[in-house]
Order: sequence, then structure tokens, then C-alpha cells
Amino acid sequence: MSEQAATRVERKERTRAALLDGTLALAADRGFAALSLREIARSAGIVPTAFYRHFTSLDELGTTLVEAGVRQLRLALREMRRTPNARLAQTVRFVFDQVDGQRDLWGFLLRERYGGSAALRGAITAEMQLIERELVADLSRVRALDAWSPDDLELAAGLIVSTVADRIADYLISDGRESARVIERAVLQVRLIALGMGVWKP
Repeated sequence: MSEQAATRVERKERTRAALLDGTLALAADRGFAALSLREIARSAGIVPTAFYRHFTSLDELGTTLVEAGVRQLRLALREMRRTPNARLAQTVRFVFDQVDGQRDLWGFLLRERYGGSAALRGAITAEMQLIERELVADLSRVRALDAWSPDDLELAAGLIVSTVADRIADYLISDGRESARVIERAVLQVRLIALGMGVWKP
């Protein structure tokens, strides 16, 4: 690749990143569904027609943000599961470490999870369901749960994922010591779910 072509690619990547960052900043005030293509383009310093060099639509831009958050977390969790003897508390804290590095993005994802854009809601739901399915696969390999049906495993996985998602929402509006307490609460709640699973009669 020539130096000129490399510069052009870098410029395009910077503009694309500016569009994503600008969307996060604007959506923090009014929500994604209320944003216009024109103001998102303006936030990145480009004219509206130039937007289409980076995304085919606002929905594609939104789903790109979803992928940048939930999908990255899902892939990181997959790597975490390969760690020998990874404990439950470690995994929960690992999730919060991932969120802490992208607080604006996760604030956006949690707001849009029940927000006005059907495309974003669908994309977030699909990614969360994939996390649940991978957790179901993990639970199915636990010997103590051999008698559990797929429905019971899905019930437990859904409860764990929704509990952690709720605590992430609390974490994003907390600070200092309160943030640490939110994480510890998440750890305790997931442990409590695990203890309940130990006595559940499928």
C-alpha cells in the first residue's frame, strides 16, 4: 500500500471513529432514535453525504456500536473461560473491568436496550442471547447439573446475565467506594444464584 493510500485509509478510520464517538455524545442527551444523520455528520466534521462512505444507514452505525460493546465483551468472556480454574467472582469482576474501559459505550447500550430504536434493541437482544447461550453451554458441562433440562439451564443463565446487566447499570451511575460496592453486590448476587442452583430440583 502506498503512503498516500495508507494516509487515506487512516483518515477514513479517524472519521469513522469520530462518527461513533459523536453519536455516543449526542445520544447521551436525547437517545439514539432522536438523532439525525445531519447532526451526527456535523459532530464528525463532515457533510451529510460523506456519512455514506462509512455507514449505509444510521441503523448500521448503531449496530456497529452494539458490536463494539456486547460482542467484544462476549469474545473477552470466551477467552476468560479458557483460563484454568477461573472462579465465579473473577469472571464477574472481569466483566466490570471490561465495562470500566468503555463507560460511555456501555451507558449507551444500556439506555438503548429498552430505547426507541427497534434495530438497536434487536441487535442488543441478539448479542445478549448469544452470551446466555454460551453460558448455557458452560453450565451444561457442570457435573452437578447433569439432570438439568435445557430449559432449566436457560432459566439460570438468563437470571445471571440479567442480574449482572442490572448491576452494570448501577455501576455506571456510581463512583468511588460506591462503584466497588456495586461490584461486590454483583458478585454476591451471582454467588447466591449459584447456591440456589445447587438445591434446585429440575
